[in-house]
Amino acid sequence: MQVKAKKQLGQHFLKDEEIARRIAQTISGPELPEQARRWAGIPILEIGPGMGVLTKYLMDSGRELKAVELDSESVTFLSKVYPKLDVIEGDFLKMDLEQVYPGEFALIGNYPYNISSQIFFKVLDYREKIPVVAGMLQKEVAERICSGPGSKVYGILSVLLQAWYDCRYLFDVEPFVFAPPPKVKSGVLLLTRNSRTELGCDPALFKSVVKTSFGMRRKTLRNSLASMIRPGSEASELEILSERPERLSVEQFIDLTNAIKAQSGKGE
Repeated sequence: MQVKAKKQLGQHFLKDEEIARRIAQTISGPELPEQARRWAGIPILEIGPGMGVLTKYLMDSGRELKAVELDSESVTFLSKVYPKLDVIEGDFLKMDLEQVYPGEFALIGNYPYNISSQIFFKVLDYREKIPVVAGMLQKEVAERICSGPGSKVYGILSVLLQAWYDCRYLFDVEPFVFAPPPKVKSGVLLLTRNSRTELGCDPALFKSVVKTSFGMRRKTLRNSLASMIRPGSEASELEILSERPERLSVEQFIDLTNAIKAQSGKGE
């Protein structure tokens, strides 16, 4: 029994067992990375299990496991091959994760390339429930998430995720290990919650500052943030405004957000 990959769902089924095992080991098993060991006992939620190549290794961990699958054909396949697996048929992006697990859980998956960024934006919304995130996605996106200031691929997701997570790029995955093979390489990453409990600035304004800054990433911050900075204010005198957004660290974006916020309520 096989499941036909559906282009509209961004399905590319992993067929390399060793890579599947390595991905599973990022959050469970004897080879668990040191930074993830703190959460070694929490439940696991897998996104897009497909035909279960990753699922079976997650089941071997003995931890509570649920899987979210949008494709009804895959749901039928999984129910027959893994009858003990708790499969939730639905769209992860539309789910209330409070209803999936009452407490913390680890998130993992071979994430559909066409919605991977949206998945990680949702992770941010549930960051207090999701201390560990691992899995495979398009290499370009995985590298962007894990890149630091000064990198050409450093961007919105980099800053927003690194504000709350330690992000680590683990290894490349070649196209030929999938059926059908994608046109791009894939990458596996691991995100673990850092020690930050408060952002240190207005969270909504921080997100707006970051998105606006990278909206015109080739321009200096003085130009890209012109609509948010009042002429003559202390914020307008900041030397950092002469930089482009990819040069700023998370902490610098936090300081910039506070400076904008201090403009007599400007930016609220």
